[in-house]
Amino acid sequence: MANRRTLKRDINYVFGDIIEAAYLHQITHPDEDPAKSEEIVDEAISDFDDLIGKMNKKDVENRKQHFKGIEKELEAKARGLVEKINAL
Repeated sequence: MANRRTLKRDINYVFGDIIEAAYLHQITHPDEDPAKSEEIVDEAISDFDDLIGKMNKKDVENRKQHFKGIEKELEAKARGLVEKINAL
């Protein structure tokens, strides 16, 4: 299990990289509709806020299990966003 600080750092880096990839796609393909990549950025920001909110919950019974659940959710959401970027 990752500790709290490492997990927050991972969340930040993963979603930062996804947002960067979406903007990079937007820059390298100026003739395509930028709304699709903006939608991915908005979804990444929303997912980031959701996961950080779950990280900051104080009233959890089993912290270790709670953080493992957040790690799995991060992995699933990030994989989904990367697939959307690859589909652009």
